[in-house]
Amino acid sequence: MIDLNHRSGFVYGGRGPRAALADQLDALLEKALTTERNASPSRDYLGASRIGEPCLRRLCFEYGGTPVDADAAFDGRILRVFEAGHRFEDMSIRWLRLAGFALRNERRDGSQFGFATAQGRFRGHIDGVIVDGPEIGAPYPILFEHKALSAKSWQDTVKRGVEISKPVYWAQVQIYMAYLSVAWTLFVALNRDTMQLYPELIAFDPADAQALSDRAVAVIRSVESRHLLPRISDDPEHYVCRMCPYARRCHQHRRAAA
Repeated sequence: MIDLNHRSGFVYGGRGPRAALADQLDALLEKALTTERNASPSRDYLGASRIGEPCLRRLCFEYGGTPVDADAAFDGRILRVFEAGHRFEDMSIRWLRLAGFALRNERRDGSQFGFATAQGRFRGHIDGVIVDGPEIGAPYPILFEHKALSAKSWQDTVKRGVEISKPVYWAQVQIYMAYLSVAWTLFVALNRDTMQLYPELIAFDPADAQALSDRAVAVIRSVESRHLLPRISDDPEHYVCRMCPYARRCHQHRRAAA
């Protein structure tokens, strides 16, 4: 008789054969994805998607191509999350088109819409532009920006709005609107767990955009003159520093002194 109550050596949360297989597959995927990422050309410009970063020194490190700390490189899981974000974006674009929005996300040659200024040293690429569609409370054209978020992050965005909850994204779209001369952005956040969408119309704020543009100039000039701008805090335990991939490098002199 077949024993239908038979249990394999795998115990949820334990280290049975299926857990070992998961570890093996993760290692194989991480190696493949990391190899693919390392083969891609590194960014040689300051990106609009990063200009809202609160620490100016981190922006200097990023723009200057400084290697991240050895223990801070993206692992395979994070690389899979990034790729999933692009797939979710494609899905949301399809849904919006089905709903009657004339959304364009690439040029005829397949390249992204975007801008470049300061001899190409400051650039950005938008997710798309909606040129026509149902009445949603703002005149067309409207820029389109999409983010796929965890449930917790999505709920915070719904509760507090993009400007407060996601200031880096807010800064990103302000720069896009400034350099592409568009007055509105439809920001769409997708909850990766429930597939719920949170849309928010963001109006162009000229003062914010100018301050952010000035920030970009300061970072570019700083790096090219080989002078680092101040870090956000001298305390390596500051919450921004704890999450920074350059924390060891940035605070090494302070640690040495201690």
